[in-house]
Amino acid sequence: MLNHRTQALRVRIEDTIKDLHDLTQAIGHKALATTVGELRNRMSEPYMFVIVGEVKAGKSSFVNALLEQEICAVAPQPMTDTIQQILFGEQPETVVVNPYLKKIFLPADILRDIAIVDTPGTNSIVERHQEITEGFIPASDLVIFVFEAKNPYRQSAWDFFQFIHADWHKKIIFVLQQKDLLPAEDLAVNERGLYDFAQKRGLNEPVIFATSAKAEQEGRFDESGFSAVRDYIRSHVTGGRGAALKLQNNLTTARGILARIRQDLDTRAEQFRADGAFRADVQQTLDHQEAKSNHQSRVLIENLLNGYDRITKQIGDELGDGLSFPVLLRRSFLGIFSKQASIKDWLDDLAKKLETNLNAELKSKLSDGVVDLADSVQQMAKMIDLKIKTSTNSVVKSDSYIFEDISDKRASVLKDLQEAFGRFMSRAESFSDARLFPENTSVSPNIAAGSGVAVIGIILAAVTQTAVFDITGGVLTGVGLLFAGITAGLQRRKIVGGYFAEIEQGRRRMETALLDKLGGYVRTIKSRIADNFADLDAMLANEEKQIAHFDAQYEALRSRFDALENELEIK
Repeated sequence: MLNHRTQALRVRIEDTIKDLHDLTQAIGHKALATTVGELRNRMSEPYMFVIVGEVKAGKSSFVNALLEQEICAVAPQPMTDTIQQILFGEQPETVVVNPYLKKIFLPADILRDIAIVDTPGTNSIVERHQEITEGFIPASDLVIFVFEAKNPYRQSAWDFFQFIHADWHKKIIFVLQQKDLLPAEDLAVNERGLYDFAQKRGLNEPVIFATSAKAEQEGRFDESGFSAVRDYIRSHVTGGRGAALKLQNNLTTARGILARIRQDLDTRAEQFRADGAFRADVQQTLDHQEAKSNHQSRVLIENLLNGYDRITKQIGDELGDGLSFPVLLRRSFLGIFSKQASIKDWLDDLAKKLETNLNAELKSKLSDGVVDLADSVQQMAKMIDLKIKTSTNSVVKSDSYIFEDISDKRASVLKDLQEAFGRFMSRAESFSDARLFPENTSVSPNIAAGSGVAVIGIILAAVTQTAVFDITGGVLTGVGLLFAGITAGLQRRKIVGGYFAEIEQGRRRMETALLDKLGGYVRTIKSRIADNFADLDAMLANEEKQIAHFDAQYEALRSRFDALENELEIK
């Protein structure tokens, strides 16, 4: 019976393990969730021995001899084809849980304090035996590893030992069964060998019993070795110690699972940092390429403005020269008495010359500068495409034991990113925008994907030229009005000054429009590239919240386990 203090601790431990179960489910770790679920289900059962070992090592005979009755079938061929959990019951009863597990209830006094689980051999090839045997291990309180006394070195048994000891840190004792089948000196050699073998694999001071189920069943109790096994059980388990020991074992197992969750969260955080670094690198590259493209825009605009300044100055100088009083007088008389150009005709020709020369100059500079800008913009996308294709920031493996769900989700997001960005790069219209460039109605979006630079070049050329024409047209209109107001060479300074003032206004409008158009274009393409990362950004934002949430839950559980361990005293 449990005393009040132990009962209270048990309730608290059960409640804490329930919260641990909730955490494993929330994290999405199905294997650990199943393990904690089994642990919870078995907390109310007695102190549980799990008997493991290879086929024909004598496990069933050992169980029959220990319980002093024929419970487990024994024959020359392997007989244990299911997991058999042996529990106390007022009446003998066998309950088949599933094709791989059955519960046997017996009115044996020893079973009031312990439960025994007999398993098929560790090297059994029967479907799911190994899987179910492993499912009992985390909830076990003591593992009895049965070896054939003649050969305790079989690899499959020691592989399973590694799972029990290294993965779950379970209390293990060894039994060399069928000791009557070899001489005493050979048995001593194998006992020493087993001791050394276990120590090399990390087990301090291995406990080993040599038994003969046959001798025990034949009444040769002094020779069977079972007295020592029963003494060990009495001193370590029965007599009221089993319940407290089981609580301690449950707590230790739960702490081991919590430690795995810590590893899970650490791995998850490491992956989050790696993915975040990749995303930051992409953003840094985008920002750097945007700066390069904007620099290229400014170089282009500067060249255009220099050309604008040169042509308008030439026309302005010609205007000033033509407005001298002698020249104006001569033009007036020639316009009256001959077919030579009048002042009005000269001014019209001068305006047309300004338009023609200015457009020719700007077209020439556009043909050189726009291709460079277009290449810079497309290079932004190419560099991001390369980073996506060559990213090697995977911390979690696709077959990770701990990280199955998040690994699959992450792989799916990255795969979608690669595919979406590939489609983005293949579409010419990704690099054009009717809303940004509404005047560019003649450029077809259905151009081969390989000619992306040409597409950008055509778009920018069309847009820039249109912007320039709009502005220069306004300038020429203003200049025409000025010209129309000429009455005499005496107004020359005022007219020329007005011309250059109008030209300066046009220059500022052109610069502003070009900065807006070209800068907006670069920003639009950058934004489109960044839009491809929306799912990854959402995943990272969710991961950041999830990791912080689970870290807090982990810390709360760790504190509770610490408090329980400090209070739990085994008597």
